Amino acid sequence: MNVMISNYPEELEFPTDIEENVRAAAEKVGELYGVENGEVSVTLTNNEYIHTLNKQYRGIDRPTDVLSFALNESEEPDVEDGPDVNVLGDLVISVERAKEQAADYGHSVKREIAFLTVHGMLHLLGYDHMEEEDRLEMEAEQRFVMEKLGIPR
Repeated sequence: MNVMISNYPEELEFPTDIEENVRAAAEKVGELYGVENGEVSVTLTNNEYIHTLNKQYRGIDRPTDVLSFALNESEEPDVEDGPDVNVLGDLVISVERAKEQAADYGHSVKREIAFLTVHGMLHLLGYDHMEEEDRLEMEAEQRFVMEKLGIPR
């Protein structure tokens, strides 16, 4: 799994363990769901930037924790004769929101960042939680991956 991680705005700096945690969670999803040849771009950001994206793309006027932009939902043309890589899409994670939620839920920032990465990766793979049945399935998948990462609830 090729996991490309960047910060935006670029002047934001995060501890390297956050990047390592994101990479490990994304790679575990790739391993467990058969997309080891996958590629995902992850942007680590703050509440201000994710708020802007939420408003622009989802019509939601507040910051959230993670946004997923699945490539299979875009209108990009298929690349013929290109490398055999499954480009999944983009994740945007508010590290600021993750820290707030970790405090609210009483667990570590490491667990929250891993959870948000897993949640976003599952969205990129087509999982959803809009309907009750889908929500229950996605929650079960999240628990499964978090257990495999060794950081269950």
